[in-house]
Amino acid sequence: MIDLGKHNLLGVNVAAVDYEAAVAKIIHAAENRRAFGVSALAVHGVMTGAMDNTHRHRLNELELIVPDGQPVRWALNLLYGTALADRVYGPNLMLKTCAAAAEKGLGIFLFGGKQELLEDLKVKLLATFPDLKISGTMPSRFRKISSAEKSGVIEAIQASGAAITMVGLGCPRQEVWAYEFKDELRMPVLAVGAAFNFHAGQLPQAPHWMQRLGLEWLYRLTKEPTRLWQRYLVLNPYYLTLLFLQWTKLRKFDPASTTPPEHEILYG
Repeated sequence: MIDLGKHNLLGVNVAAVDYEAAVAKIIHAAENRRAFGVSALAVHGVMTGAMDNTHRHRLNELELIVPDGQPVRWALNLLYGTALADRVYGPNLMLKTCAAAAEKGLGIFLFGGKQELLEDLKVKLLATFPDLKISGTMPSRFRKISSAEKSGVIEAIQASGAAITMVGLGCPRQEVWAYEFKDELRMPVLAVGAAFNFHAGQLPQAPHWMQRLGLEWLYRLTKEPTRLWQRYLVLNPYYLTLLFLQWTKLRKFDPASTTPPEHEILYG
């Protein structure tokens, strides 16, 4: 188990952990009914925090941010000598958490996407983990929601008996959701992004060799060029530029230099 603590990457506190440590933290929080926000950030996710003081505040209030992308793992190794041998890939973290939850008898709740996606995901997860208890599911409304609607979501998840909530809303909406909901839910909230689509069989994953080389972004770009071109072709070079500035100490990135949100932004 590797847990080397949190490290400042462009102002975002990313934990240098492996899968075993990440899952152990999630399960411990679930068993103790403790609020525990989790996100697996690739370059795009880190950059949402680096470029926005308010969103950086949200990210740094989450209890665990893991290095989802290879370039994020490489950055931790470069800046802090963490020698991480592998990233903590969000879709794999979701499956490993499901396996541990099934073993411990902890129910999970799936929030986000369309109802058809959730049905497919539920079938696939139960085929892989027959003992997994899926306490409930709720599709996204694909819009901002009211405080009253937020209360309804919280009541539904708590009433389901779930001990862990997994959220697939896409970055950065799911991180906003985790920040806004985790304390009232009093359980781990995992922002897992495209993992829902991958595991439901609705979106193909990059070949393992591309994942190892940090080229998953290129594979996804070829699949969804209209939606993803700006994320990858603009943000990736900007990330490398900022990383160079942090590595050479030409620019400081202070995780405490944030702006707390003045009011809630609720997605549902």
